[in-house]
Amino acid sequence: MEPRPDDLFLGCDLSTQQLKIVAINSSLQTIHEAACHFDNDLPQYKTTSGVHVNGDEITAPVEMWIAALDLVLQRMKDKGFEFGRVRGISGAGQQHGSVYWSREAEGLLGSLDKDKTLVEQLSPKAFTHPISPNWQDHSTSRECADHEAAVGSAERLAEITGSKAHERFTGPQILKLRRNHPDVYHETHRISLVSSFLASLFLGSIAPIDIADVCGMNLWDIPSNTYSQKLVSLVSDNPGSLIQKLGLPETDGGRLIDYISPYFVHRYGFPTDCCVVPFTGDNPATLLSFPLRPLDVIVSLGTSTTLLVTTPTYITDPGYHMFAHPTTPGLYMAMHCYKNGALARLGVRDAVSKVKDTWDEFTNIALQTPVLGRVNANDPAKLGFYFPLSEIIPAAPSGTWRFLSSNGELEEVQPGGKWDVRTDDVRAIIESQALSIRLRSQPLLAQGAGRPGKIWVVGGGSSNPAINSIIGQVLGGREGVYKLLKGAANACALGGANKAAWGVLRKKGETFEDFMAGRWEAEGEGRSEKVVQGMEDGEGDGVWEQYGEVLGVFEEAERRIVASKSGQGH
Repeated sequence: MEPRPDDLFLGCDLSTQQLKIVAINSSLQTIHEAACHFDNDLPQYKTTSGVHVNGDEITAPVEMWIAALDLVLQRMKDKGFEFGRVRGISGAGQQHGSVYWSREAEGLLGSLDKDKTLVEQLSPKAFTHPISPNWQDHSTSRECADHEAAVGSAERLAEITGSKAHERFTGPQILKLRRNHPDVYHETHRISLVSSFLASLFLGSIAPIDIADVCGMNLWDIPSNTYSQKLVSLVSDNPGSLIQKLGLPETDGGRLIDYISPYFVHRYGFPTDCCVVPFTGDNPATLLSFPLRPLDVIVSLGTSTTLLVTTPTYITDPGYHMFAHPTTPGLYMAMHCYKNGALARLGVRDAVSKVKDTWDEFTNIALQTPVLGRVNANDPAKLGFYFPLSEIIPAAPSGTWRFLSSNGELEEVQPGGKWDVRTDDVRAIIESQALSIRLRSQPLLAQGAGRPGKIWVVGGGSSNPAINSIIGQVLGGREGVYKLLKGAANACALGGANKAAWGVLRKKGETFEDFMAGRWEAEGEGRSEKVVQGMEDGEGDGVWEQYGEVLGVFEEAERRIVASKSGQGH
């Protein structure tokens, strides 16, 4: 479709604690934001940080999410938002959570009355189970073991589904439901993920699961592009019935599924030709908030450190996740999640800073300390590992370890003497976190000789120039390190809005990447800034190679730490 000057596109993000909606225009500029905070705005559901905790079980009431949609749309209407300009809607949902629809659900969704709320008309009759497992749930260890046993190993499960078994993943959760509540399972007519559940409300019918989000279930065979018969046979005593409950995923991320439900036309003023585009998971949606090209990466420097890579290479490992790309066939999204991010950096900062809660000394020391702590070329490389919490990647105990490396040999050292904690820890912690990313991302970046194109940094750590600079040097971004100037706080919703705009406005054969690039460049410097020059700009000549020379000993140091089984206190 051709863009019109007043076109708007909505992106929704149904996260753990909030429902957010972002509106953008056809130039992808954000023009409106709205949100419903579950704890504060819907206190009747008595959630804490959006969930109910019952031992290992962590869930959310589905009715609360339905109430939130009417609430946030009504707020927008009360503020004069022009719903009549909206031509497309897409969005995101917290990954892995599941919603269980009754046989009455389709009829109820298709006959909604504008004079009644969604809750009045859908809850509880549209559902067989009033709650949805949250991604923080850790109550399915038995079911996870069964998933891996069904195919032979964690490695084999990752090869098939993109991930080893995880307690939050949908397959183990459905299996647990069938075992503990067989009547509920058998009465369930359809099963949605959180993303497709939200899309279903807008459609007035059950929406298909998106091709990226289906990869977070431990059920979808990514290489074969079909459900794994071994895994669906494990989860259900009738595998064909389970596939019918789930439905086949939508492989075209920009397809116009259908027009919006009349409920939203008559209650809020949406146009009758407003299109609903497939909703995806929150992590894939984050990918879509950036103008990424293949081999570009996102490094999120928050409480945890997360790496997102868009790659044409499907290489799996139990230590990370692989998903089909939400918009572009032939590409994949890899995701690495590290538990020790900001907490570890803060610990080192506080140990070296004379002024409380400031980063100035940390930043200056990091920038003044030479690569790997080597003052002279023949000095040993200094490698530090800082895990205030037990780590996921690698599976290491909590503790701190410091090593010197010369000629491929490792020597563990104590603070003092050969290791000056105040100067050496600062650069070493940034290098260590970046080296772990480089070690594990190299196979995914094989077509770029192990180097990403652009490195996009987000999260609190991205405001620190030393962290950005060292990440750029270690990972070797050919085009440099970039930061978003707009939209980072609502990346999932923004990615959904971008997806909606692409679905409605794309020309025949136009990829999401080309669509984003054209509009991003048209706005000039207002969206992002380059904070570190790229290797193609001559930045860090020879530095990337220096880091490459220690990858082997870095990996060996990790193996020693994992084998130690207990943390070190020095």
